[in-house]
Amino acid sequence: MTPSLPQNTPVVESGNPDARTALVLHGGGGPQTVAPIAGYLAATMHVLAPTHPGWNGTSRPDDIASVAQLATAYLDSLLERGEHDVVVIGSSIGGWIALEMAIQCAADERYAGLIGAVIDIDGVGAVVEGEPGADFFALDARQLAEAAWHNPELGYRDPAAFTDEQRAIQQSNGETMAAIAGRSMSDATLLERLGAITVPTLVVFGASDRIVTPAYGQAVASAIPGAEFAVVPAAGHLPHLEAPEATWAVIDPFVNRLR
Repeated sequence: MTPSLPQNTPVVESGNPDARTALVLHGGGGPQTVAPIAGYLAATMHVLAPTHPGWNGTSRPDDIASVAQLATAYLDSLLERGEHDVVVIGSSIGGWIALEMAIQCAADERYAGLIGAVIDIDGVGAVVEGEPGADFFALDARQLAEAAWHNPELGYRDPAAFTDEQRAIQQSNGETMAAIAGRSMSDATLLERLGAITVPTLVVFGASDRIVTPAYGQAVASAIPGAEFAVVPAAGHLPHLEAPEATWAVIDPFVNRLR
């Protein structure tokens, strides 16, 4: 059976419904981490920003147990909506999902024309020799802030200040991420499969990212035919949160060329 999104999957929809569609995919931190991207793009595009199944207390079907299956579910959802030429923007695990969607589009005639471009922001998923990703699940809150942010004080959240509900959601999100992405948050086959991508692709990395480094991002971009690579200074794993104006400055020229 083909994996499909639950009917009650939360999707924040914004912007002009007659404009080109942008699908914005969040990472392990949840949908709030990409809200600035969705808000910024809504000025010129029709934006869909879903919550992945299993995040923030939502349900996850048993047939969505990998990034590849989640990518298929999103492709089928876009197909059912009658979308075409969609720009898929993903952050962290969302970037991995976006790349997997582009790979599947290139291999399956059902999805011809569905995806028009990909923007991968500090995406994980690939295995790059000499550039191992951080062991995310072994990091405490302070270590995570130091690995993910240029300015760790901006990203640090004291676990002692969490409510019971926040603590439960964080734990559940982590369990879902491990179930879908694996504890290594990687797929040993991904890097070699990136050569199948045929749509314009931009890989964006924060200069101070230590979850996966800019050198890792450059290797990912180099594996995708014709892909562009850009570094956002003074930013870590979530450049759109830490340095939004500098992030838009590298995304805007790419998006404008797609018009």
